[in-house]
Amino acid sequence: MPITKSSLSLKKLSSIRNSCKFPYFCWFFSFRSKTTLSPYESDAPIPDQIFKSASQMGSYKSGDSTFYSLIENYANSGDFGTLFQVFDRMKRERRVFIEKNFILVFRAYGKAHLPEKAIELFGRMVDEFQCRRTVRSFNSVLNVIIQEGLFHRALEFYECGVGGKTNISPNVLSFNLVIKAMCKLGLVDRAIEVFREMPIQKCEPDVFTYCTLMDGLCKEDRIDEAVLLLDEMQIEGCFPSSVTFNVLINGLCKKGDMARVTKLVDNMFLKGCVPNEVTYNTIINGLCLKGKLDKAVSLLDRMVASKCVPNDVTYGTLINGLVKQGRSVDGVRLLSSLEERGHHVNEYAYSTLISGLFKEEKSEEAMGLWKKMVEKGCQPNIVVYSALIDGLCREGKLDEAKEILCEMVNKGCTPNAFTYSSLIKGFFKTGNSQKAIHVWKEMAKNNCVPNEICYSVLIHGLCEDGKLREAMMVWTHMLGRGLRPDVVAYSSMIHGLCNAGSVEVGLKLFNEMLCQESDSQPDVVTYNILLRALCKQNNISHAIDLLNSMLDRGCDPDLITCNIFLNALREKLNPPQDGREFLDELVVRLHKRQRIVGAAKIIEVMLQKFLPPNASTWERVIPELCKPKKVQAIIDKCWSSLFF
Repeated sequence: MPITKSSLSLKKLSSIRNSCKFPYFCWFFSFRSKTTLSPYESDAPIPDQIFKSASQMGSYKSGDSTFYSLIENYANSGDFGTLFQVFDRMKRERRVFIEKNFILVFRAYGKAHLPEKAIELFGRMVDEFQCRRTVRSFNSVLNVIIQEGLFHRALEFYECGVGGKTNISPNVLSFNLVIKAMCKLGLVDRAIEVFREMPIQKCEPDVFTYCTLMDGLCKEDRIDEAVLLLDEMQIEGCFPSSVTFNVLINGLCKKGDMARVTKLVDNMFLKGCVPNEVTYNTIINGLCLKGKLDKAVSLLDRMVASKCVPNDVTYGTLINGLVKQGRSVDGVRLLSSLEERGHHVNEYAYSTLISGLFKEEKSEEAMGLWKKMVEKGCQPNIVVYSALIDGLCREGKLDEAKEILCEMVNKGCTPNAFTYSSLIKGFFKTGNSQKAIHVWKEMAKNNCVPNEICYSVLIHGLCEDGKLREAMMVWTHMLGRGLRPDVVAYSSMIHGLCNAGSVEVGLKLFNEMLCQESDSQPDVVTYNILLRALCKQNNISHAIDLLNSMLDRGCDPDLITCNIFLNALREKLNPPQDGREFLDELVVRLHKRQRIVGAAKIIEVMLQKFLPPNASTWERVIPELCKPKKVQAIIDKCWSSLFF
């Protein structure tokens, strides 16, 4: 819903209960019998002279201030047992409880990750301790709940406190907290309703209110509304901070809209807000995501000139960007340049570079970087060791990988699930399934709990090795542990079933995939497995139906898809067809769906196979491919490949 100035009643918050997973509860605020806070019934081991020596504090009884000091000390140390003994003694001696005592305990509960205890104690403040509750203690408990990520519970607590018999009058902090909870739950429209109601409740939104709401809008990809809020807050007399601009810059960078980022930075300077380290890191990351690495590196110099100190995030972002672009060697050069200037990067930068070099099949450079890292006294951590082991496994150097694993363990670094999965994958890749299974057993022996990736690697290896029965046992074990298979696990099982001739069972598993989360949805590999199996059974009509479904679900065919159908049309039909019309129609259908990149890939395949598209198809697709921006992008890519 768009942001409007319409005023909405606070009673609309009652609708939030319908979307909450937890039961509505106001019993925390109901009458509780006067029971003690703990099972401790005996007198606390507190010397009487401590209280006798306490100073007089206004209308309080002599010794109250000492109790308050003890509460603060025990709360800060998290010693709830002794703290409750102090509470018990205060009750017996009819001491006066003040709200600050409870706020200290609420904060201690937050540090101890005990939000339920905080809610319960808040509900007993009036009836059991005769202590009046205000918005201060209410906000303290609300913050504890939100810090634990219990956002539904936070909304229930808020509604109970503001709309229930407790009748708390919310202040700006209360609104900020509940808006934060709503945004975290994706209830941005409801957050806007509460935001619009703030002036009615005589609470003017502050810079934190606007920042929270902007962040929620950006995460929902509603950047334009977030930018409008920037203008609105200035009209309302609330001046933006660097944090405000950083929220919007981050949202625009993730969207890839670097042109608007530039304008926003200019606006930032005009408003007297100086870009900080977060601003520069965010823009550098945005430039890396867009592939504009040279500009990202030049921005680093500007960052230093602006007296902003680059940190590990800055260097890590640049190095990661270079690696993603297949420029790991340039990343190593950047690393050397940074170290010459006295900047020291952390282990994660080394692990990124080592992993990137191995993926680019530059194992010698990767090992050289490893040795350089050790010589400089930089202690490898689990991430670096795992990256090195994974790289060696990719190269088929399993013996060296095992040696690194032993060195890793001897130095007190415990292998994790990723480390073991790399070894399992490596052994399967070299055709040594027995050693792969041995590593799996060794993993269990060392109390390393396998995750979804480990199961996927094992299932894939077993299916590739023709051990479908064992793969199905692992699959069952995985589901029994409550783990959700990813697309690799599903595709591997479908591949194993199709190879065993159980195509119908594979199709049932495929239909199950369609009902799963996004990371378990079928990809082009999954479709190709089933398309090949159906064509092999001469069931071309079913294969075409599956191809149509593939296109409808937004998955573009690739070279393998084309080859599957070309072979089927030539070998399975009588008379055989060359597939030219089939591929031409596929291009047209992709073009109608505005999937120009997919259409271009099919045309590329057609040209490689000497199957020229129809003239009408050329007329449709070529204008889209030859738009000035796209042509310039291809030219830039060509120049880049020449120099790098």
